[in-house]
Amino acid sequence: MAEQEKYKMRCMAVDDEPFALRLIADDIRKVPFLELVRTCPTPMEALDHLRKDPVDLLFLDIQMPVMKGTEFLRILDKPPLVIITTAFEQYALEGFELHAIDYLVKPIPFERFLKAVTRARDQYLLLHAKTTEKQDGSFFFVHSEYKKLKIFHHEILYIEGLKDYVKIFLTAQSRPVLTRLNLKAMESKLPAEQFCRIHNSYIVSLPKITSTQKSQVFIQDTAIPIGDKFADAFLKKYRAGI
Repeated sequence: MAEQEKYKMRCMAVDDEPFALRLIADDIRKVPFLELVRTCPTPMEALDHLRKDPVDLLFLDIQMPVMKGTEFLRILDKPPLVIITTAFEQYALEGFELHAIDYLVKPIPFERFLKAVTRARDQYLLLHAKTTEKQDGSFFFVHSEYKKLKIFHHEILYIEGLKDYVKIFLTAQSRPVLTRLNLKAMESKLPAEQFCRIHNSYIVSLPKITSTQKSQVFIQDTAIPIGDKFADAFLKKYRAGI
C-alpha cells in the first residue's frame, strides 16, 4: 500500500459519451493508486491539456467524431500509458499495435477494470524505477517546518525567491516547500545543465517547461516571467536543448 500511495498515477479519461465518461471517472476514483486529473469529451481537448499537463495513464475511447482514439494516439509525441475503453472489439489489434496496456470492451465490469489498471500500475512502477535509478543520485536537504527534507533535483518544477526564503514547487505535492535560504544559495545547489535562473525571483527546471512566450515560460499551468537581464542566457540554453 505504501508503494501504491507513493506512486499515485495521474489519469485522464477521453470519451465522447458523457455517461461512459462518468462511469470511467467513478471507477478511477475507487482505486487508491489512481488520481483523476481530468475528463475530456474530445481528443482535441485532451491534446491541449496533455501538452500543458501530462498524465501517467490515459483511458481512451476509440470511436469518436472528428478523430478516432487510435488516430489521436499516433499524433502524441510522448504518449502516456494507455488503456483502450470501447464498445467495439474489432479495434483490439490496432490498439495493441499502438502499445496499449489493455483493451476494455464496454460495459466494463469493475473487476476487469481493476485488473487492467493493476497491470498499468506494474508497468508504471517498472518504468519509474528505471528512471529513478538514473535520476535519484542528485538531491539536497533543506529544513522546513522543523523537519529536514530530502529534495530530489528531478522532482523540482521551479523555485520562487522571497528575500531570505525560497518556495520549492515539486511534482509530487501541490503545496510548495518553504525554507530559509536565498535564491543565490539555492542556485548553487542545482546542476546548471538542468536548471536556469530566468528572473530575480525565479529558477526553473528546464525539462519541466511545457511552453514559452516572449516574456514568460509555462510550467504546467503556471506562467513564470523572464527577466530582461536573464533572457538571452535562458533562450540560448533552452534552444540548445539542455
